[in-house]
Amino acid sequence: MIIKAVTLFLIGMGVLAMFGKLRFPGQKKLSSAKCPRCGRFRIGKGPCACEKGGRT
Repeated sequence: MIIKAVTLFLIGMGVLAMFGKLRFPGQKKLSSAKCPRCGRFRIGKGPCACEKGGRT
């Protein structure tokens, strides 16, 4: 009984690992929306607050 539970657990972890390696559509666009200087997400088309000299 314990061997069956351990086997099912390991199979479940393997399935989760396969799903974790998948790339979701739009992930490249999301990573390009970050500011190259500070790493925060930019909202809108304007410059980041760190480029404007605002709060950091």
